[in-house]
Amino acid sequence: MKKLIIVLGTVVLLYFAATLTIPPYIESQRNPVKSPSPYSVSTEAQAVYDRLDFIADLHCDALLWGRDLTKRGDRGHVDFPRMREANVALQMFTIVSKSPAGQNMQSNSSDAFDNITPLTIAKGESPASWFSLINRTLSQSEKLANFIEKEKDKAILIKSGADLNKLIAARKKDKAVIGAMLGIEGAHALEGELDNLDQVYDAGVRMIGLTHFFDNLLGGSAHGQSQAGLTDYGKSVVQKMNELGIFVDLAHCSPAIIEDVLAMTDKPVMVSHTGVRAVLDSQRNLSDLQIQKIAGNGGIIGIAFFDEAVGVPELPNIIASIKHIRDLVGIEYVALGSDYDGAVAVPFDITGFPLLVEGMMNAGFSESDIKAVMGENVKRFFMQNLN
Repeated sequence: MKKLIIVLGTVVLLYFAATLTIPPYIESQRNPVKSPSPYSVSTEAQAVYDRLDFIADLHCDALLWGRDLTKRGDRGHVDFPRMREANVALQMFTIVSKSPAGQNMQSNSSDAFDNITPLTIAKGESPASWFSLINRTLSQSEKLANFIEKEKDKAILIKSGADLNKLIAARKKDKAVIGAMLGIEGAHALEGELDNLDQVYDAGVRMIGLTHFFDNLLGGSAHGQSQAGLTDYGKSVVQKMNELGIFVDLAHCSPAIIEDVLAMTDKPVMVSHTGVRAVLDSQRNLSDLQIQKIAGNGGIIGIAFFDEAVGVPELPNIIASIKHIRDLVGIEYVALGSDYDGAVAVPFDITGFPLLVEGMMNAGFSESDIKAVMGENVKRFFMQNLN
């Protein structure tokens, strides 16, 4: 019995040590910053940046890694202190519940080993989340709610138009007040249960990407094996999302799903993080025709920051992608969708946002266009469409 107690005690200590060391190590390897802060721009660019009233980003996976987002991190791309340092008003925090081993842009199997399972266990999550996608999703939702509660009146979870108006009003008095929204990356998180939409809505989720890197019960991924459109179940999910007021995110969706969604909904859609094929011809990126149809739907498109979405060097290609959408359909349809903390290498963390302003200025963007891209488009989109 004594030996058993010693063995069990050793296992517990080793597991506790693993929760303290393994997740930080994995995150530091998966989310590098190519040019670490601090960043500097021209006096003119900084002046334009300082005049921005509302800065927003549509995609960040920081909840996945187990960091305390109320503290400034020495790894990763986003946390609340760095949002404040960059004067960012609103960040969409997206929940990743499953990721296939060998993940790639071309073709992934839904049966591949799931990378998130060992990470979930290593983070010290409740055993209820170890093998349940919906429980992982609700756990990450709860984490964000707890971070916001810890911030007291300095952070607001945005679930409604009224919450957004509260954020805008609060920031007129105190720029340290920040807003956060919840999204889901891949509706496989629903585990095939339509009723789980009610659960995630109640938890604060207001955007769901229908697929991620593999096909699921809703239909085909841009990186899956079937390239299928929406299944009947997928159509029922989209319909209920529309009824509840959860935005459909078309990032990572097969072209057939994009067509099917736009054919069945008059609710504006989102593409939270993407590139454009005119800049980088990748199957994860949008064609001109898709961009035109999304604009015709009243949707909004977030441009991602990493090489497999925009190519290298990233910064000028981010600007070129924004410019392409502006020239094709208008400035009002494009926004920032970094994919920060999404297991990607990025050219700068969130405190490097002034570099985007300088890049757009060098490309001849007007100050009003820069304001639109940096956040005014997101603010207007949610003010018009968030219940």
